[in-house]
Amino acid sequence: MILAPPFTAISEVKKVVQSTKIKVAAQDVFWEDEGAFTGEISPPQLKEAGCNLVIIGHSERRQFFQETDETVSRKVRAALKHDLLPIVCIGETLEERDKGFTLKKIKDQLENSVFSLSPEDFKKIILAYEPIWAIGTGRNATPEQAEEVHSFIRDLIAERYGKDLASYAIILYGGSVKPANAFSLGREKNIDGFLVGGASLEAESFVTIAREAIRSNEG
Repeated sequence: MILAPPFTAISEVKKVVQSTKIKVAAQDVFWEDEGAFTGEISPPQLKEAGCNLVIIGHSERRQFFQETDETVSRKVRAALKHDLLPIVCIGETLEERDKGFTLKKIKDQLENSVFSLSPEDFKKIILAYEPIWAIGTGRNATPEQAEEVHSFIRDLIAERYGKDLASYAIILYGGSVKPANAFSLGREKNIDGFLVGGASLEAESFVTIAREAIRSNEG
């Protein structure tokens, strides 16, 4: 399990979970180690606060803060330089899905942000497919829709890096994951876990999703 609190809570959360197997992630990172970038948080600062991982390219960062595949690529490399494992988010808008552009959008995002990494570095990242139209809307992709995209992503990884690395890759699903749908989503072959948003803000809901994720992978 990985927790991704706001920047101001990272060090305190780290203290609480340090004797457990729970890891701590940040919700974003800047691509430079230092400089005149007021308000940004550098990789060394995140390491000092106790981070193990960092979310990069979340759809809300792309939508509201002009995050692009280029900035995602720069942040991924900066994180890897400091042994912060990136959780790289990709996903399409409702308009792109309705027009049949989902798979093209996913391929473009991967090619422009992470597919130039060496195999050794690519092994260190986690991918998260989060359809933008399903985030914070209460509407989620069906297990079949999510599996189609996850399978496509794994096939792309196999084409770029080989089948062994593709089977090793971790691909999460994010987008209105709830206790009611976590088990059915988790049963899909290529869904390796969840990137949980709003449902993680209620402890009971979050714990139930975690238990359902574990249950879906048993046997």
